[in-house]
Amino acid sequence: MAGELILVTGATGHLGYRTVVLALEAGYSVRAAVRSEAKAETILTAPSIKALASGSKLDFIYVPDIVADGAYDNAVKGVKAILHIASPLPIPTEDFERDIIAPAIKGTTNILKAAAKEPSVKRIVITSSGVAVIPWAEGMIGQTNRVYTADGDIPDPSGPYEQGFEAYAAGKTKALRATKDFVRTEKPTFDVINVMPGYIVGKNELVTKAKDILSGTNRFAFAPILGHTSDTPIPGNVNHLDDVAKVHILSLSPKVQGNQNFGVQAGGTEGIVWDDNIEIVKRRYPEAVKDGRLPASGSQPTKKLRYDVSRTEKVLGIKFQSYEDTIVSVTEHYLELLAKESGKGEL
Repeated sequence: MAGELILVTGATGHLGYRTVVLALEAGYSVRAAVRSEAKAETILTAPSIKALASGSKLDFIYVPDIVADGAYDNAVKGVKAILHIASPLPIPTEDFERDIIAPAIKGTTNILKAAAKEPSVKRIVITSSGVAVIPWAEGMIGQTNRVYTADGDIPDPSGPYEQGFEAYAAGKTKALRATKDFVRTEKPTFDVINVMPGYIVGKNELVTKAKDILSGTNRFAFAPILGHTSDTPIPGNVNHLDDVAKVHILSLSPKVQGNQNFGVQAGGTEGIVWDDNIEIVKRRYPEAVKDGRLPASGSQPTKKLRYDVSRTEKVLGIKFQSYEDTIVSVTEHYLELLAKESGKGEL
């Protein structure tokens, strides 16, 4: 489908932006859904987009509210495929249902309903999550030797939710259920592929100041490198940003069968150990550790959680990058930003 027009939602997010870049590099024409003209300008002025000189192959459509009825009706006009990446993050809120769960479901059903009215749409690739197929109590709190896959099916959570990330997991689980129900009952002319990553880590090109390096899920991997310590173990289910974006792009191929799920993870089924980041930066950047730019003195405990993503690599012909690759990606970016801010240019 390279060369065809695709819609990318959530285009100014960590994953969304990188997916736009890789889609353009792969030869697609991209319609990027953003909330405002200012968001579009953020993309247009980013180095990778400027280097591509994308011109007529990149345009924008403004979707200020993804949960509004008919939010995507105009956005899907004439597109052959959709990469639906937009979804609420686990933000601090007093109402998890209103601010996290309901928008996750409604944003997904809105894109499905809009696509069902547009005959040109042949495939939708949705950014789901590993938490949509791994029960919260088992995966995040308890201990288990069970091996999970992207094809898991779990009951919809019912709450109450103790934290934002638990509500985020509930939203992803219920959005996946809504997708399955829609495909089963509406029998649309398009098919659906769900991508199920864990914690996405990698250079966020839209971060332009060193103080913002810990934005998003990069913080879990990079905060210990800056000396921060957490007492709460979290699963070692990490993926390189580029791998997650590539899985979305590769899933557009008509050679890839629709109506299936793809898991993404570095480190094979066993995943990674978060605190390996300290050894990595000490070995790769000894001078920056010595002079204090990279204190490398913190810790992020790991909860082991087994997630088999080997089928994704086999079907799509991709080899997922290592945890070290993800750490290097963010570290290089951070050191570049520090150098620019100190007036010394890139290191």
